[in-house]
Amino acid sequence: MPARDPLSAPAIEDALSDLDGWTHADDKLQKAYEFSDFREAISFIVRLSFYAEEMNHHPELENVYNTVSVALTTHDAGGKVTETDVELASQIEDFVWV
Repeated sequence: MPARDPLSAPAIEDALSDLDGWTHADDKLQKAYEFSDFREAISFIVRLSFYAEEMNHHPELENVYNTVSVALTTHDAGGKVTETDVELASQIEDFVWV
């Protein structure tokens, strides 16, 4: 499993260069996804849940109709961004269909 030590600001910026559309704010990696409808948005959340559970790393999710906002931070690291957050963001990008 990836390390849960906080990443430095330069390391986060480097990781973001490979994560299209993701941002770093408030000690979180964040991205919003817009789907064609509510059902597709919920399907995304369900699929994401399998990856998160496998990693034992659970994102903050917000859903409004067809939009899902994802925020990743590691509580065990004092609410900072770690390699675990980067890994989950990368896995999300590998399966997302929008």
